[in-house]
Amino acid sequence: MKKLDEIMELMTDEMTDFKLAILKLQELSREIEKMSIPISTEALDKNLNAFLEKQEKNDQLKDDILKNIDQKLKNARLMPNYMLLLFGIFGILMLGLLGYFKSSATKAAEEKFEMYQMMNSESELFENYLLENPEIKNGYYQWLEENK
Repeated sequence: MKKLDEIMELMTDEMTDFKLAILKLQELSREIEKMSIPISTEALDKNLNAFLEKQEKNDQLKDDILKNIDQKLKNARLMPNYMLLLFGIFGILMLGLLGYFKSSATKAAEEKFEMYQMMNSESELFENYLLENPEIKNGYYQWLEENK
């Protein structure tokens, strides 16, 4: 009988422990029910739509930036405007100087030709004079011989 009493006592202890464990489990179950988030397709759709809208805005910004860069590349020039202006001024200046030097060279050539003609005409006049006056011619040639 003593053993039966011990077994009954152990059973009672075990039953109280079991009852406490069940109460604890019920309490934890209630907490989980309060904490749990119901999974629904609406929540997933909202989150997915919000993400897709953000992604679309980012894509739109990237497209705008790329279009802006493309437009800038289409309008880009190899040389800036001020460089073209400088080369234009330099070219006009060079053409002006080239024209000036050409006209100066032409005038110098004309002056040389006039001087040559004057020298030839003076020498022809001198020769004609010497032919008309042979006695002066002989004196002139003697004078040249002495001065050599």
